[in-house]
Order: sequence, then structure tokens, then C-alpha cells
Amino acid sequence: MDFAPSERAADATSRMWAFMEEEVFPAEAEWAHHLATHGEHTYPPVMDRLKASARERGLWNLFLPDLSGLTNLEYAAVAEVTGWSPVIAPEAINCQAPDTGNMEVLHLFGTAEQQARWLEPLLAGEIRSAFAMTEPAVASSDATNIQTSIVRDGDDYVISGRKWWITGVADERCQVFIVMGRTSATEERHRQQSMILVPRDTPGVSIERHLPIFGYQDQHGHSELVFDDVRVPASYLVGGEGDGFTIAQARLGPGRVHHAMRAIGMAERALALMVARAEDRVAFGKPLADQGVVQELIARSRIEIEQVRLYVYKTAWMIDQHGARAAASEVAGIKVAAPAVALAVIDRAIEVFGAAGVSDDTPLAYFYAWARVLRIVDGPDAVHRRTIARHEHRRPRPPAAALSWSKGRPSSA
Repeated sequence: MDFAPSERAADATSRMWAFMEEEVFPAEAEWAHHLATHGEHTYPPVMDRLKASARERGLWNLFLPDLSGLTNLEYAAVAEVTGWSPVIAPEAINCQAPDTGNMEVLHLFGTAEQQARWLEPLLAGEIRSAFAMTEPAVASSDATNIQTSIVRDGDDYVISGRKWWITGVADERCQVFIVMGRTSATEERHRQQSMILVPRDTPGVSIERHLPIFGYQDQHGHSELVFDDVRVPASYLVGGEGDGFTIAQARLGPGRVHHAMRAIGMAERALALMVARAEDRVAFGKPLADQGVVQELIARSRIEIEQVRLYVYKTAWMIDQHGARAAASEVAGIKVAAPAVALAVIDRAIEVFGAAGVSDDTPLAYFYAWARVLRIVDGPDAVHRRTIARHEHRRPRPPAAALSWSKGRPSSA
């Protein structure tokens, strides 16, 4: 298990850093100004310039191994760099969720017709997409609870239900939803769900509202949708009836590596800000960097970031070598660990910055909000801890002698 970057990974990461320094970081102010003056869900034109540059630099669709040639482990390092500017950078290189997961679904399970109509424009960055699974009336952390109905009617399927926290919908470039719903109430529990493609402009689809995150409205939005007898052709079904749960699990493995590495990128930027603030700010007669309590915050942050990065690298390596199913415990583990570390590091940076840290003068407040949300999206921490515990109970037990403790007393013959 060698985590030294390959030549391809080192090259892609180097080019990504150059893109960040020369174009992405300078674009952050322009991006924010556009949203403040034109509306929070409008599309800042600077993104088109960034996308064109990313293509020229060969930084496009790097998340998909069949196109980029990068393994999950190799792409992980690039994903971390994008986490330094998590709103702008991933989209600029066409590696932004939920599009990445949806492209993986269509790449793996889509028909030729579905791929031509939806995958190709997504890969080209011409449109965006959403993944509509979560529902307000049920605990969607257990996907078998989903109640949205998908009913066959001749050559069509009819979809009825309510979804919320559907990322991307506020952006009108989002042209298609992959909707997960129930096609059967009698099949085995994990064979009752299916996925189907629903174009945005289909009659019966209504966008009820865009939900804020701790008061923030993202440009792409997180929305509540109603599907009221929405009718689409049967050919829009992804895979077969009952394949929804299996497809969902296949979609989430690599995506959780991406989320985790972007969280580490946020943590690294927060730590860099913390160090700079500590060196520049003087309190009680000396720089904060010389205060023992601040040194403790910095040191703990570095230790935790290094630990969780290795955990994610191991997980990405396991997915590359053995597939996402073999890495199920590790995938769950990084989903818990990386956002928790990011949240802790960002919180320490806010402490060093004081009141400035909770303002919009730094990215820390937004980072904090988004890192906390990452502990819920794609399944809350409690569900992933449950998965990890179940895998622990399945592990082979060590020898009985290793589970006893005699404390110096000779064991009985």
C-alpha cells in the first residue's frame, strides 16, 4: 500500500494548484459580488471562463477513471485541492456533486439513448443535474423508507411524491433529475426501489422552495420538489425495476472519497488561515503564535488532518484494488471522520480569528456551516457508525487468550 503520488497524480495536482492560484482564488471575489448584486441563484459568468481554462489545462472530468485515466487514489489528491475553494473549484473542472455521482450512474447503468441525451451534455459541462432521493416525511437515511411512487402505466411511468434537500435545482442549468422511488411494495425490501430520469420541464414537477443552510443560500440551491402524477416514458428508467438500491450504493463509494478529500482541503485552508492569523496578531505582549493555547490548536489540527488524509487514501486504494463493496466499512468511516476533523479545525481557526471568524470577511463561517452539513448529507454520522460497528462484529475474533486478562495470575490448566 504505497501512497506516494504517482507521476500522473503529481502532475494533475500540480496543474490543479496552478489553476487555483492563478484563476480560482482570484475569482472568488467576482463570484461573490455577482451573487450579491444579481441574485443568490444566478449564474456568475466567471464560471464559464474558469471552465474554458480548465479544459485547456487538461483539468476536466478527472473524477471518472475511464475518461481521466486517474485511479480513485490519484484523483483524491486533486479533490483535496479543490476543497480549498469548494464552491467554485469542483464545478470549474466539472467534478461537482451531484453531477459526478449522476454521471457515474449514467456511465455504468444508462442506456445508449440515456447517455446520448443526458450523459454527454453533463460530461461537456453544458447542463447540470440533481439526485432526488431524500424525503421530508420519512427517515431517508434508510433508503428503503422512501415513499415516492413510480408506477408503470402502459409505455410510461407515473411518479408521485415529495422530495427535499435536492441539491442543484435552484440553478436553471439543472435540466434533469434522477429520482429514486418505490416501484413495488411486495418485492424483497431492497428490491422495491427504482431510479428514473425526469426532465426539469416535465408537467407535474413543481419547485416549492430553496432551503438555506445555516442561513446561507447556495448558488445551486437545495430544494423541495413535488412530483404530481409526473409522466415520463418507460425508457427513462435507469437499469431495471428494483435496481435502485444497488445503483445508489454503487454511486456513493467514490463520491464519499471526493467529499472527504474536499473536507480535508477546507481544513487545510482553515489551518493556513489560523497560522497566518496567529503570526500577525499580537495579544498580551506577544504574537498569538507564541501563546501556548494557540500552539495547541495548531498542532492538534495538523495531527488530525494528517491522520484522516491517510484514512481516505487507504479507502481510495481499497476501492481501486477491490471495489467499493470491499471497502464498505472504510467508506463509512471516512464519511464520519473527514467532516468531523474539518469541523474541528475550522472551529479552532474561528477561535483564533475571534469575531472576524464568524463574519463573511473570511471563508471560515461558510466552511463551518458546510462542514456541519457534510455530517448529514449522504447519510448522517449515526448511520455510518452503525455500518462500521456491524463490520466490526463480522471480523474474525482473535484467540480467546487475547480476550482474557489474568493480571499476573497463572491461567488454569
